[in-house]
Amino acid sequence: MASRVKLSRIRNIGIIAHIDAGKTTVTERILYYTGKSYKIGEVHDGEAVMDWMPQEQERGITITSAVTTCEWKNHEIHIIDTPGHVDFTIEVGRSLRVLDGAVVVFCAVGGVEPQSETVWHQADQYRVPKIAFINKMDRVGADYYGTIDTMKERFSSVPLIVQIPYFVNREYAGSVDLIRNRLITWDAATLGTSFQLADIPPGMEEEAAERRESLIEALAELDDAIAEKYLEGEPVSEQELVAAIRKATLSLKGVPVFCGSALRNKGVQPILDGVVDFLPSPEEIPPVEGVHPLTREKELRHSSDKEPLSALVFKVMMMEEGRKVSFLRIYSGRIKSGDDLYNVNRGKKEKVARLLKMHANKRERIDEAGAGNIVGVVGLKTASTGDTICDEKHPIVLEPIEFYEPVISRAIEAKTPQDQERLLQALEKLTDEDPTLRVKYDEETAQTVLSGMGELHLEIIIDRLTRDFNTNVNVGKPRVVYRETITREADGEGKFQKELGEKKHFGHVRIHLKPNLRGEGTRIVDSVDPAEIPPEFHAAVREGLQDGLSSGVVAGYPVTDMIVEMSGGSHKEGESSVVGFRIAAATALREGCLQGEPILLEPIMSVDIITPTEFMGDVIGDLNSRRGEVQSIDPKGNISDIRARVPLRQMFGYSTDLRSATQGRATFTMQFLRYDRTS
Repeated sequence: MASRVKLSRIRNIGIIAHIDAGKTTVTERILYYTGKSYKIGEVHDGEAVMDWMPQEQERGITITSAVTTCEWKNHEIHIIDTPGHVDFTIEVGRSLRVLDGAVVVFCAVGGVEPQSETVWHQADQYRVPKIAFINKMDRVGADYYGTIDTMKERFSSVPLIVQIPYFVNREYAGSVDLIRNRLITWDAATLGTSFQLADIPPGMEEEAAERRESLIEALAELDDAIAEKYLEGEPVSEQELVAAIRKATLSLKGVPVFCGSALRNKGVQPILDGVVDFLPSPEEIPPVEGVHPLTREKELRHSSDKEPLSALVFKVMMMEEGRKVSFLRIYSGRIKSGDDLYNVNRGKKEKVARLLKMHANKRERIDEAGAGNIVGVVGLKTASTGDTICDEKHPIVLEPIEFYEPVISRAIEAKTPQDQERLLQALEKLTDEDPTLRVKYDEETAQTVLSGMGELHLEIIIDRLTRDFNTNVNVGKPRVVYRETITREADGEGKFQKELGEKKHFGHVRIHLKPNLRGEGTRIVDSVDPAEIPPEFHAAVREGLQDGLSSGVVAGYPVTDMIVEMSGGSHKEGESSVVGFRIAAATALREGCLQGEPILLEPIMSVDIITPTEFMGDVIGDLNSRRGEVQSIDPKGNISDIRARVPLRQMFGYSTDLRSATQGRATFTMQFLRYDRTS
């Protein structure tokens, strides 16, 4: 990187949306118009640059978030194209954790769909400013203003309409830019590369004037300077509008809304202008927060090359040649090829073998990178998703990335001894890449159990085992991952007294258990008198309780939704030990759970079905037969949006049944909602 781009000219953005809203299609156009690609890759042809995995190309969906860099108007834009399918929500979450801005793509026909809401709220959680692009304006049933009305209902940010669609003979032909009062139309012969700016057509002048007035009115409520001009009836200039929209976007109070049809090559360049005009540079985001690993005191790092190094590993990927690439977002400082880096989570030093600028699965070697950059690093052997890389002399631990718990399992076994060896190596690499994939060996059945986020998630993993790692496996049927809890208060007591080797071990723990609210998880409360259990053994008691919580008393599933109070115990001078208290605590928990009338909890899924209205009765009848509870029915013209809650174990094979019942015309998405009592 000979010429280092100014921080103010860098944008780190993600393209996020519901499945099939057109994220990857938008990204492909961005790459083409910025000169990064020489042709447009189409998702339906399996040729999208960003969907480079065979599993993505065959299914026409994005599975893994891909990183690329392009340039627009003298700005360097780092883009992450994320999946829309709910089984891969973690890919969106960990991408948003390191991004400064997001382009949220909506389908003009489907409107604000369930996964659109999920990713929007994820972006809000990480305080990521957004611009919205309402895509597929060329489709029958496209409803631009209906989608915006739903955005108003469901999101806290105010939609700021900066474009309105222009139709000729009911066909989408271009957009009116309300900031500059110009009509934009795209040239089909150049695949939308060239576009024309013209005066607003006479038939649209009145609507455009009204919409621009509404935009200024919305901004007046968010910006004092605009409010002053608005109240005094003074005209607002283009520059003042852009500045006010930018300010509202960065404060998360407003979201600029664009429209277009990415597949028809219309509306993409204004999105790039919006990224440059309205989304923040690394300089404009608040300093990243962390803690000192030893003192646990709060530490801040500003986005500057001059500050000590701080970077977050947000993704790990195995390249074709078996090399591990760690994706880093550099928040402060610089990294050079050959540098020694410190992984504070592992307490280990590692050397940068290569530094890479990524373009999907292709990469370009670079010598150094600084604050604000997203890069690939080869050589970090122990790095995992969520680890902090920093300067050893100025250590900092950044907030880790939260992962979801798996809800579905499948048993697999290798077909031959050679496959068994390959299987172990492949699973180690896959769990390194994907933190939501869990692997457990079942001694009783001699099977390896894979746990993941959904049927598609595990289907992709098993496909990759066969195709990418040349491992032949037998696969069992999907199984639900349950949880256990108690239904009433109970006490537990555990005592351990044994001589192991030549050393005596003693531990005695009493606990009190209370059921917690559903979905609140488990909390351990320390109320022990130090005279009964010395403080140096309290950590051992906690560890023993955590061990016990990992395997319940009904069927060996993890225990949740419970308050565990460490209430008392005793010790013996010279005999009390860490081992003794750990075992005593686990025993006390087991006894307490047995006394607390334990039950199984099953995963309940939130299911959203879009179906032609003529099949609505059949779909609802089928949901009732699966013990589903219909929460809402939202008619949208000749289609209906049904939202329901259904136990996961009733949903296996649902996609086939739904296709049969609706002649293949209905679609559904499903995501984990909560654990609840089995019935």
